[in-house]
Amino acid sequence: MKTHPFLILMAGLIFLGCHKKEEPKPEASSIGNPVTAPVDYLGAIAKAKKMTEKTVETVGLQKTIDLFQAQEGRLPKDLNELVASGYLSKVPPPPAGMKLDYSPVTGQVKVVPAP
Repeated sequence: MKTHPFLILMAGLIFLGCHKKEEPKPEASSIGNPVTAPVDYLGAIAKAKKMTEKTVETVGLQKTIDLFQAQEGRLPKDLNELVASGYLSKVPPPPAGMKLDYSPVTGQVKVVPAP
């Protein structure tokens, strides 16, 4: 009598363990699609270029602001003060569709989307 519940329990475990698991369906996207691979590649290059331009602009300006602060003992009021004081020949233009956002309180400069 004791083996009968044991056999039922084992059969139930085998039944539960043998059911076919449903695999997740791939999302409808162009990632990994050979037909759209060139477009995906060019899009990734454009995105990387834009990110690189933002980084280079920000790092260069931030170093100039740090130099100004070290030599003048204060942060510049705006980016044009860096030009007027001779730290920059001109304020570098931001990447297309972006603008430079400078905070005279923190001394941080960011490249943000233009409105």
